[in-house]
Amino acid sequence: MAQLDIVDVGHAYAPGVEEERWALKPLNLTFESGTTYALVGPSGCGKTTLLNILSGLVRPSQGRVLFDGVDVTALPTKARNIAQVFQFPVIYKSMTVYENLAFPLQCRRWDRARIDAKVRQVAEALDLHGRLRQPARGLTADDKQLISLGRGLVRDDVAAVLMDEPLTVIDPQLKHLLRRKIRAITEQFRPTVIYVTHDQYEAMSFAQEVLVMKDGRAVQQGTPEQLFEAPSSTYVGYFIGSPAMNFLTVDRGNGSLALGGRALSAAWDIPHSTTEVQVGVRPEYVKIVTDPGPNTFPGTLRSVTDHGAQRVLEVEVAGQLVRTKTPREEGVPAGEEVLVHLPRAKVLPYADGQLVLQPS
Repeated sequence: MAQLDIVDVGHAYAPGVEEERWALKPLNLTFESGTTYALVGPSGCGKTTLLNILSGLVRPSQGRVLFDGVDVTALPTKARNIAQVFQFPVIYKSMTVYENLAFPLQCRRWDRARIDAKVRQVAEALDLHGRLRQPARGLTADDKQLISLGRGLVRDDVAAVLMDEPLTVIDPQLKHLLRRKIRAITEQFRPTVIYVTHDQYEAMSFAQEVLVMKDGRAVQQGTPEQLFEAPSSTYVGYFIGSPAMNFLTVDRGNGSLALGGRALSAAWDIPHSTTEVQVGVRPEYVKIVTDPGPNTFPGTLRSVTDHGAQRVLEVEVAGQLVRTKTPREEGVPAGEEVLVHLPRAKVLPYADGQLVLQPS
């Protein structure tokens, strides 16, 4: 597996387009060898364009693509030694499962014994070992997708496995199982994986590193925990998490913050500024309490929504909605008037939509 670097890479699909309208704005990224990454964002944010540049299907308008320090920008896909898994499984239906997995190795002229050992190792990991002699045409969509992944894992020379929304056509009931299986396989074989999805839950539950994209730009990269606990912008806070992070516009006077005329403390101080200030807090950390205290605000319960084992309560505080996530067994507060506690350590300050950095 390889380390993949993109150096000042940007792309426009039509000549003469101003940079602000490029499908991918110039950016620099490093994908470390043996790490699993997810590119996540809405349709049109540039994630598939970036994946296609890495695979060689698209040559960037500017910049360089490096595999282990070697410039591959001008090389075609077949010369990059990458494995691709697309939305729709690409397999040879006329072949058996065994023949599909063995085919890439036969093309590389491996000897029969070596091919057999590798195919059986990968089939065991994919839970396909009992169907090796079965014709591929009779398999389910999720098994076909596993074969697509397996064809990349059998090869020793693969620089990276690139996956473009591979669970799109999978039955919703099977997605969780297949995602868990793919994650276990990647942890076993340690390939460099770059996984494109618009589903933030899929990205957060699968990848070691998540890269959030918007309008052709990479707006934040980090572990799932980092993106959840400290979104770098209100955009990331809205995009990551279900329900999304609460963002409340607060008043500022004499260096202190206030919500509805009551003092509010954030996790750290905000430098004096005339910009609009908001605070963000995850619904998981907002609590309904019975006793007043610091960072506690009166509110009116507006709605209760069931989310399986949890409920999401919407409370109006100082004219703004605050969502809190509570276990079902805690029940629903009696009456509409409640007290909402925003724990100081989890209240993050934002100015003009960007996280105010914590003083060093």
